[in-house]
Amino acid sequence: MSKKFWNALKHEKPLQVAGTINAYSALLAKEAGFKAIYLSGAGVANHSFGLPDLAMTTLNDVCEDIRRITFSCDLPLLADADTGWGDAFMIGRTIREMSRAGASGCHIEDQVSDKRCGHRPGKMLVSTEEMQDRIKAAVDARQDDSFAIIARTDAHGVEGQSAAIERAQSYVEVGADIVFAEALNTLNEYQQFTSSINVPVLANLTEFGMTPLFTAKELAGVGVRIALYPLSASRAMSSAAEKVYREIKNKGTQKGVIDKMQTRSELYETLGYEEYEEKLDGLYNDNKHEKNL
Repeated sequence: MSKKFWNALKHEKPLQVAGTINAYSALLAKEAGFKAIYLSGAGVANHSFGLPDLAMTTLNDVCEDIRRITFSCDLPLLADADTGWGDAFMIGRTIREMSRAGASGCHIEDQVSDKRCGHRPGKMLVSTEEMQDRIKAAVDARQDDSFAIIARTDAHGVEGQSAAIERAQSYVEVGADIVFAEALNTLNEYQQFTSSINVPVLANLTEFGMTPLFTAKELAGVGVRIALYPLSASRAMSSAAEKVYREIKNKGTQKGVIDKMQTRSELYETLGYEEYEEKLDGLYNDNKHEKNL
């Protein structure tokens, strides 16, 4: 599956990667035409546990969601590994467990272990050398060379653009396959990254954050190779759910919001429901036939 990610990256510029918080949303992303998907740490914390994204979920929590998604959807999945959940041996385990769960790659960041959202104030970074050690441990641990090791740097908002580029260059020197440049503000800043680094650069287009919602065409124009939309669909789902709940509670019926719902037939089509029924009917008919012999 990891090779499938690199193939998608080769053929789509930039590769648009859809954030998916669960298996069903992954199927919807595939239906929409995306060639790769993503599981964010915030998605796991917010939607699987009802927690803020403040380093309160574990490797096992994330891997469980990876397994659920990759069981149902065959698109290559990139995952959020936060800071790796520990030192060298734990980072190594993180890479192996995520790969075993079905991920095609993951990103590790240069924040301290008590990390914060990349678009919030108060971020603190580890030293460049410590982050290099994280990348070395990740590269050393992977058993499939095509598993993508993505180095995320939050340095732009803490130390400035020049320091962020220098950090990213040093991460590439020790084996990072891709650079995740977090919370940049302008296309020119992305251009500076892509001109200074000889691996693909990822732009995180999260809503309501520090980065403007640049178009794919604009990002392609400055050499960005991956455009990530980590929580776009989940934000829309949550807003829709809130409106439906309020409608039912306040009016005593869901009639006023039926037109905003996915129909039963649309759900069944996405899931391949009828194919499952046909398989079930075939199995039962075969069993009945055997009993009659």
